[in-house]
Order: sequence, then structure tokens, then C-alpha cells
Amino acid sequence: MLSPTAPPDTLSRPLWRQVLALALPALAQQYLHLVVQLSDQFLAGRFELPDPNQRPVYLSALNTAGYLYWFVSSYTVLVSVGSTALVARFVGAKDWALAQHATGQSVVLAVVFGLLGTVAALLGLPSLIEALKLTGDAAHLCVEFLTPLAVLLAFQITESACAACLAGAGDTRTGLKVLGLVAVLNVPLAWGLCFGVGPIRGIGFVGIALGTGISHVIGCVLLLVILARGKSGLKLRLANLVPAPGLIRRLLRVSVPAAIDSLSAAFCQLWFLSLVNSLGDTAASAHGIALKWEALGFLSGAAFGTAAMALVGQNLGARTPDRAARSGWTAYALGGGVMSFMGLLFVLLAEHMFRLFCPDPSLQPIVDTGVPALRLIACAMPALASQIIFTAALRGAGDSRVPVLFSWFGFLCVRIPLAHLLTAPQVNLGSLGTIPGYDLGLLGAWVAMCSDLWVRGTFFAIRFAGGKWKKVEV
Repeated sequence: MLSPTAPPDTLSRPLWRQVLALALPALAQQYLHLVVQLSDQFLAGRFELPDPNQRPVYLSALNTAGYLYWFVSSYTVLVSVGSTALVARFVGAKDWALAQHATGQSVVLAVVFGLLGTVAALLGLPSLIEALKLTGDAAHLCVEFLTPLAVLLAFQITESACAACLAGAGDTRTGLKVLGLVAVLNVPLAWGLCFGVGPIRGIGFVGIALGTGISHVIGCVLLLVILARGKSGLKLRLANLVPAPGLIRRLLRVSVPAAIDSLSAAFCQLWFLSLVNSLGDTAASAHGIALKWEALGFLSGAAFGTAAMALVGQNLGARTPDRAARSGWTAYALGGGVMSFMGLLFVLLAEHMFRLFCPDPSLQPIVDTGVPALRLIACAMPALASQIIFTAALRGAGDSRVPVLFSWFGFLCVRIPLAHLLTAPQVNLGSLGTIPGYDLGLLGAWVAMCSDLWVRGTFFAIRFAGGKWKKVEV
């Protein structure tokens, strides 16, 4: 039965308008989060240190912490992808009762996975950071930074699940408003906890992370209240929070393969990071800053991927698979255009972007190391758009198994081997001896990354064009 709070039917509107209506709020939301990350990087480059020469150590710690915190985004896929895909199918079929039930089960899964993630992080962080070849003070600082985020993890995953359910219902504006508030609160909280307010002394580096964690707690509570009151056809009721094994299995049937994909990609990213960290603090710091700016493109793709996932799911639920396909291609055309424009900005403004975080002349080696890498990624923007947007579109259809193989091939057969070959003066092949490497340092690592993106971007475009995803049951 149609919910009295359901949004109007928009499936008959022009596709480009539907894509923009979903993608632009998501894009604003993504960029607000990027502002928070850039603010954190800005803070890490400016708070007082007893020894100014330790600044690269803090930036290196923040870079590794950023990678591990990005791992959280991959972990939330255990809930968010299935939530968006299933809610979108039910909304497309106008089955609002099941859409609301799926929302409740998503919240239950988010809390469970959040608590499990907290325990795992608190027990395993030191060993994981050691495996990433981050040592000494940088390793200690990284553990300190991530601990408050690990403690509050359940709130962030629940926040993500709520926003994912609303996106499945075609509502990305509510997520924008709430998560925009999270971003706005994050900046003063991080600054206040880092530097202090008035007579109250700040707690330094760790305060940056604590501000982020507290802001996500606020966002989680707000989204739960909004859903409890009813929004966009979804209403969170206590009855829907009672575990329903059948519906949970349907959610996990989509989310688990997608999570395996995201988490395995995250592990490979950490492996890749260990290679970068082995190049020294200067390369690690430059890599982290370049990634922060590269996120201007990556997050654009994620926003248009959100639109593709919701529209593909809704159109399949409405039994209009051809329109679902056109939704994916429209999202790629628009998102790829935005990302290519971002690539042009990297080429033109890379040095200015780096100097924003490296104002001290002593940090010039970081600028010199990172600028060529940031300019290089511009050539991979169309491929990155394909990989991100078509991955999301396939997940919206419930096709989340085969893409795992694409990710494994890209990382294990392209990025990691090439990174070993291009970054080091020689490569140790164990019993087979050694071979000469190209010793390109950080630039070699980014050449390997661009090569991987083109391989995976091609695979995902071919998979989506093939159309087998139209027949997947969720």
C-alpha cells in the first residue's frame, strides 16, 4: 500500500534531471566531507610542535590514518549497498511496507556491525599499522588519532545506513542536510579540541579525530529521529527493528559481495600504502595530500554513483530495465564530465593546492614530490568515473559478485606488481633473485594506480553494457 508520506512518482521525468536531482545533493554532501578532511590536513600542518622538524611525521601519521579511516567507508558497504538496492526495488514496486521493514533491518545490521568493528579496531590497530610499515612516533600518533573514531564507529555506520535507505527512496536531500550539518559541526569541534577555547587547553592532534567522531554521533541521532517521524515514505518503527532473518538475508545477499569487493580493495589499498610508506615520510606526506585533492574527482563519481544505484534499482523494481540501463549511462556521462573537469584543475593548480598545506619552505620537498603525481591522475579521471559509477549501478541491480573479480585483477595483477617495479631501484623476487626496478618513487606508484584504474574502468563499462545485471534477483 502506498504510504501517505511517499514522494511523488518521478520515474517518468527526463533521466538527466533525475540523475542531477539525486546526484547534486549527494555531491554537495561529499564535498562537505572533503572540506572536513582538508580542514584536518590543514590543522595537522599548523598546530604548534616542540620540534618543527617533526611536522612530516604528523602528516605521515595523518595520511595512514586517512587510509584506515577510508577503510570504514568500505566496511559500511556491509549495510549501505543492500539497503539502497533493496529499498529502491521496493520503492520502484510501490511496496512501502517492505521498504520500511528493510530500513529497520538496515539499522539493526548497522549497530551490530558497528560494535563488531569497534572491538576489532581496538584490538588490532597497533598490529595493522605496524604491518603498513609505519614506525616510531608516526605509528604511535596514528593509533592515538584513530582510537576515538573506533570507539564511536557504530554511530557512523548507523548514520550511513539511514542515509543509504533514504537514497534508495530517492531522497538524497535529507542526507545532505544532516551530513552537511555534521561537516559544519566537525570543523569548529576539531579546531576547538585541537587548539582549545579560551582558558580551556586543546588536546592537540587527537582532538582533530575526536571532533570528527562527535559530529557523526550527532548526525546519527538526527537521522534516526527523522526516520522515526517518517520521511520520504520511510518510517522507522520498533516492530521493524525486530530481526527478520529472511529480510536480513536479502540485504546481505547484495551487501556481502559488495563488501568483499570494497574491503578487499581496501586491503589492497593498504598494501599499496605500505609501498608508499616505505619510500619515507616525505613521499608518504605528499601521497596523502595528493589523495585529499584527488578526492575532488573521486567524490564526484561517488555522488553520481549514488544516483545510478538508486535509479537502476527503482527502474528494475518498476520493471523498466531499458530505462534502468539508460539511467546508468546518463549518470556516467554527467559524472565523467564533472570528473574530467576536476582533472583539468589538477593539471593547472596542483602546485597551489600543495602549497596550501605546505606553506613552510622546509616542506618544499613534499611539494616537489607530490605535484607531478597529482597532475598525472588527471589522465585517469574518465576511467575512475567508469569504475565508480558502473560499480554503483551494478550494485543497485544486485549484481555485486562478478565485479569482485575485476577489483582483484586490477589490484593484484596490475597496481601492486607495477608499483613494486616502478617505485624501487630493484625488485626482490625471492628464490628467483632480483630484477632492476625503475626507481621512480611516488610518481611510479601513481603510474601504477592510473594503469589499474584504466583496466578496471574498462571491465566495469563492458559488464554494464552486457546487460546481464537486468536479470539479477534481490
